[in-house]
Amino acid sequence: AYASLVLILFALDWILAGRVERFDVARVHDTKLSLGAENAVTVSVRNRSRRGTRFTVRDEAPEAFKIETRILEGEVPPLGTWTGVYHLQPLRRGDYQFGDLHLRWLGPLKLILRQGRVKAAEPVKVYPNLLDVRIYDLLLRRNRLQELGLRTTRMFGEGTEFERLREYTPDDEFRRINWKATARRNRPVTVEYQTERSQSVIAVLDTGRMMQTPVVDIAKLDYAVNAVLFLTYVATGKGDRVGMMSFADEICRYLAPRQGRGQFYRMLESLYGVDAQQIEPNYRKALTYLAVKQRRRALVVIFTDLSS
Repeated sequence: AYASLVLILFALDWILAGRVERFDVARVHDTKLSLGAENAVTVSVRNRSRRGTRFTVRDEAPEAFKIETRILEGEVPPLGTWTGVYHLQPLRRGDYQFGDLHLRWLGPLKLILRQGRVKAAEPVKVYPNLLDVRIYDLLLRRNRLQELGLRTTRMFGEGTEFERLREYTPDDEFRRINWKATARRNRPVTVEYQTERSQSVIAVLDTGRMMQTPVVDIAKLDYAVNAVLFLTYVATGKGDRVGMMSFADEICRYLAPRQGRGQFYRMLESLYGVDAQQIEPNYRKALTYLAVKQRRRALVVIFTDLSS
């Protein structure tokens, strides 16, 4: 009789626990994960039953990601919703696949533990670090760039773009004296210049074998790709024309300098597919090619590894 009563209680708890369909389980994350950053993944469990329960949920995140935990625990009230967050860190760019979500929950009598699978498989792309770009953009909009250690300074006397006229001082160069203004005012007047705007900036990215070397689980090339992306965002925001070239022993990709946020997204898609190669880079060929393509004056920033 005792054994029969226990079996009846187990069966009753099994029935009252219900099937996995009593829950709505979902995963939410950015459509583009950021390389090397802590990307937040939100898992929500909605209880469609009038009985609350404790549960454990496990996500099948890509094995190549560095993850703090794959298992979340919680308690969802009757007809309520529970939300949990975990973080993952992609170590390489590319295409990956999330698997299903596995849910395990207690029956109301706490005698059995049921388990079910929720279909949630979906592809995901890992791009260069967009989270740092978003943080910069947010601080820029709030005028709080000082938190990143950045200060806006107008550099007078540098560059070739006209800024203003002012009285001559003994430290000024003679070639900067404006003789027409001097003649009108009967005293020496100096032209003051500022750093040029709307200039061309070209990022040259080495994809040779030395860029494959990892630094704390992430390849040097991926650090360089993140730096190029951030440089592109800041420069396009300042009105500069930005372009890119990647090379190894041959020229891999080339984007002519352009202005606007559209160029940032073109650079993002181009950087997404950049891979290092097991070959020595040819700097002479790369710079010769760039000299042919870019005839106008430009700031060229080379991302490479000079160690042998």
